[in-house]
Amino acid sequence: MPYPSFPLCPTPQGLMKSMRVCAKRYVCVTQLLSALSALPLRPNTEQGSPCLPNRQPAMQSLGKENHSSVSEFLLLGFSSDSQVRLALFSFFLLLYLITLLGNGLIITLIYLDSHLHTPMYFFLSVLSLVDVSYVTTTMPQMLVNMVCPKNTISWGACAAQMFIFLVLGIAECVLYAIMAYDRYVAICFPLHYPLLMSRPICIKMVTGCWCISVAGALIYTVFTMQLPYCGPNKINHFFCEVPAVLKLACADTSFNDHLDFILGFLFLLVPFSLILASYVRIFASILRIHSTQGRLKSFSTCASHITVVIMFYGPAMIMHMRPGSWYDPEWDKKLALFYNVVSAFLNPIIYSLRNKDVKRAFLNVLGHRRTAQ
Repeated sequence: MPYPSFPLCPTPQGLMKSMRVCAKRYVCVTQLLSALSALPLRPNTEQGSPCLPNRQPAMQSLGKENHSSVSEFLLLGFSSDSQVRLALFSFFLLLYLITLLGNGLIITLIYLDSHLHTPMYFFLSVLSLVDVSYVTTTMPQMLVNMVCPKNTISWGACAAQMFIFLVLGIAECVLYAIMAYDRYVAICFPLHYPLLMSRPICIKMVTGCWCISVAGALIYTVFTMQLPYCGPNKINHFFCEVPAVLKLACADTSFNDHLDFILGFLFLLVPFSLILASYVRIFASILRIHSTQGRLKSFSTCASHITVVIMFYGPAMIMHMRPGSWYDPEWDKKLALFYNVVSAFLNPIIYSLRNKDVKRAFLNVLGHRRTAQ
């Protein structure tokens, strides 16, 4: 293909036109160069480049806040009305003292009476010890906050309270399952009960329970408290509960929500399913009892046990296995009262004080004291 030919000597009109085009381009290039010359040739390392943000100070501040920029939290509790808080203080103080008295009495009777040195009462004594510690983790501080205007808790104290509360809560979850298994073996396999529930096996069960609870609580606490907390610092709860604290995190908590669901499945739903399976087998064995009075008595005892279990596991599963978007602080406080305070209050009544062996042990202890006097 032949190249196009251009005239060697342009006309005056073409020359003037070319000069005007070149002049316009020269003006544009000059303006561009003057604008670029106003920019610094080297970015200022202290203040950062105008084009690229200086990330070093931000990273340094993030590193400082990764532990927590909040040194203390404010527990909002239940109500700001002084009269309501005084009434709640009186009610919860009475409930706390009764809980301590009931569970302490169970521990003392099982320790003093040799007839109660059986696997069932051994687990009951451990459960009572857990309940006393469980309510003591939250109730005293809640009572103090109801009468004192300063409701603050330090970052370290909040982390410690969260860890201890979770250790005791997970231990109670596993203990309920162990106790249900103990009743299942006692009713369905009475001849094999001394072998299957020997003292070394019971001690191993309780030791495994504590190991599981410490490991689970450590995972919960580490993954919650390692998040940055840069304000606000008001926890809308009466203690450092994981869902309430996570709402204050200055980071995405979707991973924590998934982790809470997985741990809730392992520590709540699995033991609860084992308990239900055990009681289904127990009910099936009860139906084979020929005595009507014996069947009614057994059904009454098992029904009361199931009621306490549901009151503990139900609110706990709602709290820890729901999506984070369903968070409701006022509802969560009421749920926490059920599995923290109410269950610890009812356990001595349901599991022990209605039992004839415990009543007999109580009368024996009183009789020995009167004889000694």
